[in-house]
Amino acid sequence: MVSDVHGNARDLARAGEGADALVCLGDLVLFLDYADHSRGIFPDLFGVENADLIVELRTARRFEEARELGRRLWAGVDGDRAAVIEKAVRKQYAELFPAFPTPTYATYGNVDMPQLWREYAGPGTTVLDGERVEIGGRVFGFVGGGLQTAMRTPYEISDEEYAAKIEAVGEVDVLCTHIPPEVPELVYDTVARRFERGSRALLDAIRRTRPRYSLFGHVHQPLAPRMRIGATECVNVGHFAGSGKPWALEW
Repeated sequence: MVSDVHGNARDLARAGEGADALVCLGDLVLFLDYADHSRGIFPDLFGVENADLIVELRTARRFEEARELGRRLWAGVDGDRAAVIEKAVRKQYAELFPAFPTPTYATYGNVDMPQLWREYAGPGTTVLDGERVEIGGRVFGFVGGGLQTAMRTPYEISDEEYAAKIEAVGEVDVLCTHIPPEVPELVYDTVARRFERGSRALLDAIRRTRPRYSLFGHVHQPLAPRMRIGATECVNVGHFAGSGKPWALEW
Protein backbone atom coordinates (compact mmCIF):
# COMPACT_ATOMS: atom_id res chain seq x y z
CA MET A 1 0.00 0.00 0.00
CA VAL A 2 1.51 3.32 -1.08
CA SER A 3 0.37 6.92 -1.42
CA ASP A 4 1.97 10.21 -2.41
CA VAL A 5 4.59 8.63 -4.64
CA HIS A 6 5.57 12.04 -6.09
CA GLY A 7 8.06 10.80 -8.63
CA ASN A 8 9.74 8.05 -6.58
CA ALA A 9 9.86 5.45 -9.36
CA ARG A 10 12.97 3.74 -7.95
CA ASP A 11 11.32 2.63 -4.72
CA LEU A 12 7.97 2.07 -6.41
CA ALA A 13 9.52 -0.70 -8.50
CA ARG A 14 10.25 -2.62 -5.27
CA ALA A 15 7.12 -1.71 -3.32
CA GLY A 16 5.14 -4.82 -4.27
CA GLU A 17 7.83 -7.37 -3.37
CA GLY A 18 6.35 -10.20 -1.32
CA ALA A 19 2.79 -8.87 -1.60
CA ASP A 20 -0.23 -10.39 -3.35
CA ALA A 21 -1.09 -6.98 -4.79
CA LEU A 22 -0.02 -3.35 -4.64
CA VAL A 23 -2.56 -0.64 -3.84
CA CYS A 24 -1.70 2.95 -4.75
CA LEU A 25 -3.71 5.87 -3.38
CA GLY A 26 -2.50 8.49 -5.79
CA ASP A 27 -0.32 11.56 -6.22
CA LEU A 28 2.18 10.08 -8.64
CA VAL A 29 3.17 13.49 -10.02
CA LEU A 30 5.87 15.66 -8.47
CA PHE A 31 5.21 19.34 -9.11
CA LEU A 32 7.35 20.61 -6.26
CA ASP A 33 9.21 18.82 -3.47
CA TYR A 34 8.75 20.85 -0.29
CA ALA A 35 11.76 19.07 1.28
CA ASP A 36 14.05 19.52 -1.75
CA HIS A 37 13.06 22.54 -3.81
CA SER A 38 15.30 21.47 -6.70
CA ARG A 39 13.01 18.55 -7.59
CA GLY A 40 9.80 18.65 -9.61
CA ILE A 41 8.11 20.29 -12.57
CA PHE A 42 8.10 23.77 -11.02
CA PRO A 43 11.88 24.12 -10.44
CA ASP A 44 12.59 22.47 -13.79
CA LEU A 45 10.64 25.28 -15.44
CA PHE A 46 11.38 28.25 -13.19
CA GLY A 47 14.50 27.48 -11.16
CA VAL A 48 15.20 26.73 -7.51
CA GLU A 49 15.11 30.36 -6.31
CA ASN A 50 11.52 30.75 -7.49
CA ALA A 51 10.68 27.37 -5.98
CA ASP A 52 12.10 28.59 -2.65
CA LEU A 53 9.95 31.70 -2.87
CA ILE A 54 6.68 29.99 -3.76
CA VAL A 55 7.13 27.46 -0.93
CA GLU A 56 7.74 30.35 1.47
CA LEU A 57 4.56 32.11 0.32
CA ARG A 58 2.39 29.00 0.43
CA THR A 59 3.69 27.97 3.85
CA ALA A 60 2.81 31.45 5.13
CA ARG A 61 -0.65 30.99 3.54
CA ARG A 62 -0.04 34.02 1.31
CA PHE A 63 -1.86 32.25 -1.51
CA GLU A 64 -2.76 35.31 -3.58
CA GLU A 65 0.89 36.40 -3.65
CA ALA A 66 1.88 32.85 -4.62
CA ARG A 67 -0.66 32.89 -7.47
CA GLU A 68 0.61 36.29 -8.64
CA LEU A 69 4.17 34.94 -8.69
CA GLY A 70 2.95 31.97 -10.70
CA ARG A 71 1.17 34.24 -13.19
CA ARG A 72 4.35 36.29 -13.73
CA LEU A 73 6.49 33.20 -14.21
CA TRP A 74 4.07 31.55 -16.63
CA ALA A 75 3.85 34.75 -18.66
CA GLY A 76 7.49 34.21 -19.58
CA VAL A 77 7.01 30.65 -20.83
CA ASP A 78 6.71 29.92 -24.53
CA GLY A 79 3.68 27.82 -25.40
CA ASP A 80 0.35 27.01 -23.82
CA ARG A 81 0.52 26.47 -20.06
CA ALA A 82 -1.69 23.37 -20.07
CA ALA A 83 0.36 21.80 -22.86
CA VAL A 84 3.65 22.48 -21.04
CA ILE A 85 2.34 20.90 -17.83
CA GLU A 86 0.90 17.91 -19.66
CA LYS A 87 4.21 17.27 -21.41
CA ALA A 88 6.05 17.29 -18.06
CA VAL A 89 3.44 15.04 -16.42
CA ARG A 90 3.59 12.61 -19.33
CA LYS A 91 7.35 12.34 -18.86
CA GLN A 92 6.84 11.35 -15.20
CA TYR A 93 3.99 8.94 -15.94
CA ALA A 94 6.09 7.22 -18.61
CA GLU A 95 8.60 6.36 -15.86
CA LEU A 96 6.18 5.66 -13.00
CA PHE A 97 3.50 3.44 -14.50
CA PRO A 98 5.94 0.77 -15.78
CA ALA A 99 7.22 0.51 -12.18
CA PHE A 100 3.85 -0.81 -10.97
CA PRO A 101 3.88 -4.58 -10.35
CA THR A 102 1.09 -6.91 -11.45
CA PRO A 103 -1.48 -6.69 -10.01
CA THR A 104 -1.79 -3.06 -8.95
CA TYR A 105 -5.03 -1.33 -7.93
CA ALA A 106 -4.80 2.46 -8.05
CA THR A 107 -6.80 5.64 -7.65
CA TYR A 108 -5.98 9.28 -8.32
CA GLY A 109 -4.52 11.90 -6.01
CA ASN A 110 -5.30 15.60 -6.11
CA VAL A 111 -2.16 16.43 -8.11
CA ASP A 112 -2.72 13.73 -10.74
CA MET A 113 -4.20 14.09 -14.22
CA PRO A 114 -6.84 11.34 -14.49
CA GLN A 115 -7.40 11.86 -18.21
CA LEU A 116 -3.92 10.43 -18.86
CA TRP A 117 -3.99 7.40 -16.57
CA ARG A 118 -5.68 4.88 -18.83
CA GLU A 119 -3.19 5.72 -21.56
CA TYR A 120 -0.23 4.81 -19.34
CA ALA A 121 -1.67 2.08 -17.10
CA GLY A 122 -0.61 -1.36 -18.30
CA PRO A 123 -2.84 -4.46 -18.31
CA GLY A 124 -1.73 -5.34 -14.78
CA THR A 125 -2.92 -2.01 -13.32
CA THR A 126 -6.61 -1.52 -12.49
CA VAL A 127 -7.67 2.12 -12.10
CA LEU A 128 -10.70 2.69 -9.85
CA ASP A 129 -12.57 5.80 -8.71
CA GLY A 130 -15.95 5.53 -7.02
CA GLU A 131 -15.73 1.77 -7.64
CA ARG A 132 -15.28 -1.53 -5.80
CA VAL A 133 -13.12 -4.60 -6.36
CA GLU A 134 -12.47 -7.86 -4.51
CA ILE A 135 -8.86 -8.45 -3.47
CA GLY A 136 -7.97 -11.59 -1.55
CA GLY A 137 -11.56 -12.26 -0.58
CA ARG A 138 -12.21 -8.76 0.81
CA VAL A 139 -14.13 -5.93 -0.84
CA PHE A 140 -12.11 -2.73 -1.43
CA GLY A 141 -13.70 0.57 -2.36
CA PHE A 142 -11.71 3.37 -4.05
CA VAL A 143 -12.36 7.11 -4.18
CA GLY A 144 -9.72 9.36 -5.75
CA GLY A 145 -8.98 13.05 -5.92
CA GLY A 146 -9.16 15.86 -3.40
CA LEU A 147 -11.55 18.62 -2.42
CA GLN A 148 -11.29 22.21 -3.60
CA THR A 149 -8.62 24.36 -1.91
CA ALA A 150 -6.73 27.60 -2.39
CA MET A 151 -3.87 25.54 -3.85
CA ARG A 152 -5.97 24.72 -6.95
CA THR A 153 -4.27 21.42 -7.70
CA PRO A 154 -5.30 19.53 -10.88
CA TYR A 155 -7.81 17.01 -9.56
CA GLU A 156 -9.88 18.88 -6.99
CA ILE A 157 -13.63 18.32 -7.12
CA SER A 158 -16.67 19.67 -5.30
CA ASP A 159 -17.84 18.27 -1.98
CA GLU A 160 -21.01 17.07 -3.70
CA GLU A 161 -19.16 15.15 -6.42
CA TYR A 162 -16.85 13.59 -3.85
CA ALA A 163 -19.77 12.57 -1.63
CA ALA A 164 -21.49 10.94 -4.63
CA LYS A 165 -18.42 8.76 -5.22
CA ILE A 166 -18.34 7.76 -1.55
CA GLU A 167 -22.02 6.84 -1.81
CA ALA A 168 -21.41 4.82 -4.98
CA VAL A 169 -18.80 2.69 -3.21
CA GLY A 170 -21.22 1.72 -0.43
CA GLU A 171 -20.35 -0.86 2.22
CA VAL A 172 -16.86 -2.35 1.88
CA ASP A 173 -14.28 -4.08 4.04
CA VAL A 174 -11.50 -1.64 3.14
CA LEU A 175 -12.23 1.96 2.10
CA CYS A 176 -9.31 3.41 0.11
CA THR A 177 -9.15 7.15 -0.55
CA HIS A 178 -6.47 9.70 -1.30
CA ILE A 179 -7.61 12.21 1.32
CA PRO A 180 -8.40 11.38 4.97
CA PRO A 181 -11.70 11.74 6.79
CA GLU A 182 -12.27 15.18 8.27
CA VAL A 183 -10.72 14.64 11.69
CA PRO A 184 -8.32 17.36 12.98
CA GLU A 185 -5.63 14.93 14.11
CA LEU A 186 -5.65 13.17 10.72
CA VAL A 187 -5.64 16.27 8.49
CA TYR A 188 -3.08 18.45 10.31
CA ASP A 189 0.41 18.46 8.75
CA THR A 190 2.99 19.10 11.48
CA VAL A 191 5.72 20.28 9.08
CA ALA A 192 3.61 22.42 6.74
CA ARG A 193 1.80 23.64 9.88
CA ARG A 194 -1.62 23.67 8.31
CA PHE A 195 -4.82 21.69 8.14
CA GLU A 196 -5.25 19.92 4.81
CA ARG A 197 -8.76 19.24 3.54
CA GLY A 198 -10.36 16.03 4.69
CA SER A 199 -13.78 14.73 3.75
CA ARG A 200 -16.86 15.01 5.95
CA ALA A 201 -18.69 12.61 3.62
CA LEU A 202 -15.92 10.06 4.13
CA LEU A 203 -16.13 10.46 7.91
CA ASP A 204 -19.91 10.02 7.81
CA ALA A 205 -19.54 6.89 5.65
CA ILE A 206 -17.02 5.40 8.08
CA ARG A 207 -19.42 5.92 10.97
CA ARG A 208 -22.38 4.60 8.99
CA THR A 209 -20.92 1.60 7.13
CA ARG A 210 -18.15 0.61 9.60
CA PRO A 211 -15.48 -0.71 7.21
CA ARG A 212 -12.70 -2.67 8.85
CA TYR A 213 -10.12 -0.20 7.50
CA SER A 214 -10.08 3.33 6.12
CA LEU A 215 -6.77 3.84 4.30
CA PHE A 216 -5.53 7.14 2.85
CA GLY A 217 -2.53 9.43 2.33
CA HIS A 218 -2.36 13.11 1.26
CA VAL A 219 -1.12 14.51 4.61
CA HIS A 220 2.62 13.96 4.48
CA GLN A 221 3.47 14.47 8.17
CA PRO A 222 0.19 13.90 10.03
CA LEU A 223 -0.28 14.72 13.69
CA ALA A 224 -1.84 11.26 14.10
CA PRO A 225 -0.86 8.61 11.52
CA ARG A 226 -3.67 6.34 12.66
CA MET A 227 -6.71 6.25 14.96
CA ARG A 228 -9.82 4.20 15.50
CA ILE A 229 -13.25 5.59 14.65
CA GLY A 230 -15.77 3.17 16.09
CA ALA A 231 -15.10 -0.21 14.50
CA THR A 232 -12.81 1.23 11.82
CA GLU A 233 -9.02 1.46 11.92
CA CYS A 234 -8.05 4.65 10.07
CA VAL A 235 -4.48 4.63 8.76
CA ASN A 236 -2.39 7.14 6.85
CA VAL A 237 -0.30 4.70 4.80
CA GLY A 238 2.58 7.14 4.59
CA HIS A 239 4.41 9.65 2.43
CA PHE A 240 6.01 7.16 0.03
CA ALA A 241 8.11 9.79 -1.74
CA GLY A 242 9.90 10.48 1.54
CA SER A 243 10.08 7.03 3.11
CA GLY A 244 10.28 4.72 0.09
CA LYS A 245 8.51 2.12 2.23
CA PRO A 246 5.06 0.66 1.58
CA TRP A 247 2.53 0.01 4.35
CA ALA A 248 1.45 -3.63 4.56
CA LEU A 249 -2.16 -4.75 5.10
CA GLU A 250 -2.34 -8.36 6.24
CA TRP A 251 -5.20 -10.71 7.08
